[in-house]
Amino acid sequence: MRTLLFLASLIAIVPFAARASDAVYIHAGRLLDQPGKSPRGPSTLIVREGKIADVRDGFALPEGGARLIDLKEQFVLPGLIDMHVHISSDDNLLRSRLEASERDIEDVFVIAQGNARRTLEAGFTTVRDLGGDGRTTATLRDAVNNGQILGPTIVPAGTMVSVTGGHGGVNGLNRTYTRAVAAERTNVCDGPDSCASAVRAQISVGAEVIKFAATGGVRSNVAGGLGKQMTDAEMKAIVDTAHSFGRKVTAHAHGKEGIDAALRAGVDSIEHGSFIDEETVRLFKAEDAALVPTAVAPIAALAQARRGDAPAPQLAKAEQTAASHAQSFARAVKGGVRILFGTDSGVAPHGDNAKEFALMVKAGMTPAQAIKAATLDSATELERPIGALLPGHDADIIAVSGDPLADVTALESVSFVMRRGVVHKLGGERQVFPPE
Repeated sequence: MRTLLFLASLIAIVPFAARASDAVYIHAGRLLDQPGKSPRGPSTLIVREGKIADVRDGFALPEGGARLIDLKEQFVLPGLIDMHVHISSDDNLLRSRLEASERDIEDVFVIAQGNARRTLEAGFTTVRDLGGDGRTTATLRDAVNNGQILGPTIVPAGTMVSVTGGHGGVNGLNRTYTRAVAAERTNVCDGPDSCASAVRAQISVGAEVIKFAATGGVRSNVAGGLGKQMTDAEMKAIVDTAHSFGRKVTAHAHGKEGIDAALRAGVDSIEHGSFIDEETVRLFKAEDAALVPTAVAPIAALAQARRGDAPAPQLAKAEQTAASHAQSFARAVKGGVRILFGTDSGVAPHGDNAKEFALMVKAGMTPAQAIKAATLDSATELERPIGALLPGHDADIIAVSGDPLADVTALESVSFVMRRGVVHKLGGERQVFPPE
């Protein structure tokens, strides 16, 4: 029955893929075509075959047969990029725990499909998935790219690489579950050679970036704190192996010792960064590494733990992270660390990704800097033609009714979403069948 429902869900949304090749003219009241620069006034975007073909001043008349989308009263900007999501994670932690023993891979895929839809409709046209079942995420990525499923472009990391007993390992289960899960895990490693093999295993199932757990984490059922969990040699083996395959590497890291060790090992970015001091700021800059702060996640994790939705070991870790994170984030911003946008959605709710912007501004970023972090800066890190509305770039476009440069919370209510030339939301309404 689950398999039949799964197949039916794929068939039901095939029409979303229609009309990516037709010419579309978009009249924008204001246009932020290059984040980091001043927005343009009335402008016309011309989209062909899923790409930006031209950007013109004023409201150009459409050519014969072209579709016109009127956003003259809207602020138009590139589709947003979230560099840290868990697309297959149920963000209702208590429900997830209660139903875990009854869920199979088909159920997880359906959950991921719903999360992908919510994320795209919130204006996030690209995400970097940093942990889940590697094959599930890669399959979802391919289905989205083939137009079979509605969702953002997905850059998967496979399953997070972890040492035995660490954040991302098999923890807190009875021996029957532990044996069953451990038998299928390719991400758990001990020692440099084993960790190099774990990286190769993630790449073999489609990982385009590698993530490893340099420190403990809040949502693992381990009373081991948030300190360093991997040796320097293990981290170096992971980084060197991933880089040899042309993959960038990011490290889940809360505690200072683990952050610093991961930076010295050559990681490209750090996730969370809950305990950052001035020495760590200098290391970030010396290594030209980026911080993905995920500021909404500590708030969400603490609320869940205090409600009793999480196992007891998580509460103390949630308290520690929430108490330190905001100050560490502000210290990184003040010190000039490169900041990329990420939410840890799956811990924080899917579809609420844009709530991260207000916390970025609270940490000392301007709205313009926060938007650039979620567009052009993240696109540069991903090395993809997105994040700006320039000829040749993917036609990933969103619109809001307010001015996000004046009030960044305007991005919490997206009225228009186009991904690769296909309209998925117009006037705040879902576009099941793009209009003829």
